[in-house]
Parts: sequence; C-alpha cells; structure tokens
Amino acid sequence: MIACLPMYDWPQVRAETDRYWALIRDALAAENICAPAHLSRDPDLLATWQNPGLLLAQTCGMPYRTLLHGRVKLVGTPDYGLPDILAGYYYSELVAHVDAPGNLNDFIGRRLAINGFDSQSGWAAPQNHASAAGGRFTDVIVTGAHLESARAVADGRADIAGIDAVTWRLIRSFEPRTATRLRSLGQTAPTPGLPLITSVANDHVAIARAVSSAIAALSAGDRGVLGLHGLALIEADAYLAIPTPPAIPAKSPSD
Repeated sequence: MIACLPMYDWPQVRAETDRYWALIRDALAAENICAPAHLSRDPDLLATWQNPGLLLAQTCGMPYRTLLHGRVKLVGTPDYGLPDILAGYYYSELVAHVDAPGNLNDFIGRRLAINGFDSQSGWAAPQNHASAAGGRFTDVIVTGAHLESARAVADGRADIAGIDAVTWRLIRSFEPRTATRLRSLGQTAPTPGLPLITSVANDHVAIARAVSSAIAALSAGDRGVLGLHGLALIEADAYLAIPTPPAIPAKSPSD
C-alpha cells in the first residue's frame, strides 16, 4: 500500500507535510481504511501513480488527462486558497528576469524554461497561453523542476518560465535569492489544480472524506505553511477539456 504527496513536498515543509499525512492516516482509520505509516518519497512518480497498491497520491492535471484517466479514481483537488479563482483551481505565474524589459506579449516566442513536457503549469499552460495570443514557444529548455526553471530565468539561461502558483508561493517564501531576481509578467488562465488520486479498487468517496477531515484538523501554523484551505470536488471532464500541446525538440539547461 502506497501514499505519496510529492508535488509540493519541499524539504522546508516536510515536517508539516508529514503531520498532514498523519492526520489523513488517522481519518482513514476512522473510515476503516488501512494506510501506510509514512509517505513514500519514491522519485518514480509514474510507477507510483499506476501502482495497483496506490492508496493516495497527488498528481498533475496533464498526466491525469493524458495517461491516468480511466486507470485511477479522482479523490478531490486540494484548494490552496489562490485569490480570485474557483476553489481547487490554479494558474501559472509567468516570470521573467527582473531587469528584462517588456510585457508578456514581448516574451512569447522567446526561450521558455519548463520542468517537463508532462507538466500542465510548466508546459501546457504557457504554450496554450501563447497560442491564444497567436504565437507559440519553439525555443525550450527542460530543467526537471519548477525551481530549476525559475533559477534558469534568474540566471539568464532562459527568458521566461511558467511556475505553478503554489510553487511560486514556495519560491518567494524559501528561495528569496531566486525570487528577487524575477518579476511576474502575468498569469495564465486558471485550470483545475493538482488532483489527489487512488487506485480503482479503493473507495474514493471515503478517502475524500478523510482528506477533508484532515485538512480541517490542521493546526493554524501547518495550514499557513502548506496553504491548504479545503478539498474541492472537480469533475474529470474539467481536466480532460484542457488542450494538450505536443512536445517539441528541447535544449539542455546549459545550452
């Protein structure tokens, strides 16, 4: 049996994440659902998400719609309390170097740093935004992580990056040296946030109740650090409706 909450599991918030999991585990026990004592931190997320022993995991909207839909059940989508959007939704913060002149439209088509071509916030959202404006990104470097994409822009190795809004909040809190060298150009259109999933064999409704109870039971301090406000129930169709831009040839971050 496996549980993992990898998407915002930074070392700086690991203690809070572990306490959050302990609350979920206790709430699952109240639902007569056995759960592992500790979160898995296996870096092979694709294998974890597709493991038949998966009890609970957080994934990204893009792999959900392109790979996991029909193979897992949606539990719900954590609401991180982002302003002026629906509960459970998020967006990408489009960032450039603080000294780079121009507005957002000036950066469309310039070098984009992405965490991966399987990322909604890092790849699909910026490319879909560019497409709606009549352009596209063709010069791309793959960094492997949102923080590394932010650093690539801060260091001048890329011109623009789309950073998941919750990760952008973490960067501003815990990576001030990077954050102060960046400025926001604007945000992409909101899309459903990073969902929680479980194996098709599990009772996703009971698991959702347990997660909701755990979020409600968080201490004020842990809630503030994790940014959790509740659990939204977003239908699968909302995820599946988002366009998926194809991958393109990419450069390495050092090019």
